[in-house]
Amino acid sequence: MMIKTADFLCSNTEYKKCPDANKPEYAFIGRSNVGKSSLVNALCNKKGLAKTSSKPGKTQLINHFLIDKTWYLVDLPGYGFAKASKTMREKWGKNTEKYLKNRPNLSCIFVLIDSRLEPQLIDLEFTDWLVNNDLPFVLVYTKTDKLGANLAQKQVSEFKKRVADHWSDFPDVFLTSAETKFGIEPIAAFIQDLNKDYQVPELEY
Repeated sequence: MMIKTADFLCSNTEYKKCPDANKPEYAFIGRSNVGKSSLVNALCNKKGLAKTSSKPGKTQLINHFLIDKTWYLVDLPGYGFAKASKTMREKWGKNTEKYLKNRPNLSCIFVLIDSRLEPQLIDLEFTDWLVNNDLPFVLVYTKTDKLGANLAQKQVSEFKKRVADHWSDFPDVFLTSAETKFGIEPIAAFIQDLNKDYQVPELEY
């Protein structure tokens, strides 16, 4: 699938202010400085769509983009280190949690993991939270051009070991590089397949 159009719609702090939940929606989230904005731009083939920065924690709001006029891509605030007050970080976290638990048209959450690092506690804790709340997600390993697919796969295997005793299933995994666009097409195809089976939810708000 080739994305043809990608347009910024709006930024919000609360899920209730998000666009009407009448299209399938895919949220992208990860530890600060994981390369989330770069990956979103590569997926949409549009530089500058999501704002990139050398400073972690640039994304602070729930950002909606309309893709091909048929589905939403959501760029969520990163978790972990950010140059902001503890109060602000906690506020972002609560807003994100409410969005993830209450957005009825959320089809899948793409959790970005830095392939250069061994499993990080904050990533393990966040994905455990998703499992415990029965939320659909996949893992997207970023920056694989920095170390190669074989070593990235080793990091995936280590992650599996860390959760094997309390996860009944392991989610789909994508190895990617925003720099070389490796792995971008499989993500687009995955979204396309989910869109085919999408059914408009009964809205409660």
